[in-house]
Amino acid sequence: MKVEAIVVAAGSGRRLKRKISKALVKVLNLPIIIHTLKKFSLHPLINSIILVCRKEDIANIYSLVRKHNIKKIKLLCAGGERRIDSVYNGISCLDKNTDIVIIHDGARPLIERKIITKCIKKANSMGACVVGVPVKSTIKEVSNSTNLIKKTLDRNLLYSIQTPQVFKTSIIKKAFEKKARFNATDDSLLVEMINKKVALVEGSYSNIKITTPEDIFLAERLFNKMN
Repeated sequence: MKVEAIVVAAGSGRRLKRKISKALVKVLNLPIIIHTLKKFSLHPLINSIILVCRKEDIANIYSLVRKHNIKKIKLLCAGGERRIDSVYNGISCLDKNTDIVIIHDGARPLIERKIITKCIKKANSMGACVVGVPVKSTIKEVSNSTNLIKKTLDRNLLYSIQTPQVFKTSIIKKAFEKKARFNATDDSLLVEMINKKVALVEGSYSNIKITTPEDIFLAERLFNKMN
C-alpha cells in the first residue's frame, strides 16, 4: 500500500498579525510547517509528502526542509487562490500508483502519530475518513435574515472536524473531477457530494489549527505538555 501526504500550507498568516506567511511563523523557535512536516516524515506508513505552499515561499521552505533534514519530501508546489485549489494542485502531483492520500493542514502541527495511523487504516477499509472531536458547546441554528434562533441542535450528534482527512486515491480524484468548482469548506464534503460514505476517526482537542496569536501560546503549552 502506497501512502502519500498532501500538506497544505498556503495561508497568508493575516489573522496571526504577522508580516510573514503562516507556515513560517515560529512556535518554540521552529517554523510551524517544520513541526508539521516532522510528524508526517517520521510516520512509518507514509511514503512521501507533497507540500503545497505560497509560490513566494517555496525557496525559503525548501531551505528549511534541508536545514532540518526533513525526509520524504517529494516536491513543493504552489498553492491556488482558494484552499480547494491548493489541494487540487497537490492531488495533481500524486504518483499514479498511490493507494491512499492524506490531506492535512500545515497549521495543525500537534497531530498525533496514532491518529494518522488510525486514519490510514480506516480509509483503506472504508474508502474515506475524517478526524473530528465532539463539540463541547451548545450549538444553535440561527436565521440569517432575522438573526433569531431557529432551533437548538443535539450536540451529541455533532463533531468539530479537523484534519487529516484521508481517502483512497480513486475516490478523492473522482470527487475533485466532479465537484472541484464548488468551494467546499473541507475535502470530505466533495466526497459526500458524490454519494460516498465518509467515516469518522475520533481525534484530539490538542490538534488545534493555529489561526490567531492566542493559538501560538496555546500550541507552545501543548507542545511542552506533550514533551
